[in-house]
Amino acid sequence: MVQENASPDVRADLEDFLQRLVPDGGNGRYRYGDEGPDDMLAHIRAELTQTQLSTPVAEGPPVLGTWQRIYLWEHRTRSHQREVVLHLLGELAQE
Repeated sequence: MVQENASPDVRADLEDFLQRLVPDGGNGRYRYGDEGPDDMLAHIRAELTQTQLSTPVAEGPPVLGTWQRIYLWEHRTRSHQREVVLHLLGELAQE
């Protein structure tokens, strides 16, 4: 997701908000948990946050606002591997 990055408090407040909205553990709230106690809550949190991002790129870096950065937000608490895929679309500059 794209968010402000000027203060680490922004990320901490977003994490606190999601924790209150969808608490870790689930405390028996969810039927589904085939991959562990963090399974269904990760599905719900992913529904509330972006799972893909499209942003312009110009001369190398992404074009973002002054304080914006791209966050990759992992909702699972147990160890696992995640794959990130990048698709770069556009035309190459002609010289």
